[in-house]
Amino acid sequence: MNPTSAVANELQQNSEPIAKEMVNSILELIGVEIPKQEVDQAIIVYTEYLSFLGDSIMTKDETTSKRLLEWSKQNGEREAAKGGRISDILFRYPPTRIVFIDKMAEISLRHGVNTEDLIWINKRVNNMLDISINETVFAFERQTSKLMKDVQAEVDILSTPVVPVQENIAVLPLVGKMDHDRARLILERAIPLVANQKIQSLIIDFSGIVTIDATIAKHIIDIHNVLRLLGVDSIAAGMRPELAQAAVEGGVDFSNINTFATVKQAIDSINKKI
Repeated sequence: MNPTSAVANELQQNSEPIAKEMVNSILELIGVEIPKQEVDQAIIVYTEYLSFLGDSIMTKDETTSKRLLEWSKQNGEREAAKGGRISDILFRYPPTRIVFIDKMAEISLRHGVNTEDLIWINKRVNNMLDISINETVFAFERQTSKLMKDVQAEVDILSTPVVPVQENIAVLPLVGKMDHDRARLILERAIPLVANQKIQSLIIDFSGIVTIDATIAKHIIDIHNVLRLLGVDSIAAGMRPELAQAAVEGGVDFSNINTFATVKQAIDSINKKI
């Protein structure tokens, strides 16, 4: 058996004990406690990868281990899901690279592998680790992006609540800073809710608004006009003087909307008409 085949055979026949030894060496270099479940999973993946590497060395195959890619993907997704940092995973790769190269060199030299084949083996190890790093980062970014979109979707829903207070009467509390996106969400989410709940009077509560500009004030008028077309009477409450002034200075006329100092006053006014 030639030296290169001997290396491949050892990796295939002793993949599990070699994997355990390498994982223990990596943990010693890292100096950080890793959950047992992750350690056990790393041993399984490294066992399979070493066997795969043995096949690769034997056939000079340069394809990628699907198991290693899947493991890398799961690492990235898991870290993102728990709100961790990608650096918490990536800092493990330098010691992992050192242990892999040292172990491959030890086995190769023991079997008398020539320099050319030793270089090829090291290139295979380094290439696989680089691919693993990339897949980990990509998976982390994808999962983080998905989680951010999910959180934003929940925030959007919470930012446009239609709160029934009496039969046929509801309040739409506006909180924080109104911008174009918030106004769009009201049109897309709140107005259908009003229609579905058969609301006749919607009180738009401005008391929690931090600031408003002419463009946003115009969006509010647009919302009022859409509600009117649906047969819903929209009423403004909590419109502070500075907000009203900003709207007026921007040339937006709120005179067609009934306004009250508080939500209670608006509700009392509606009840008087009933």
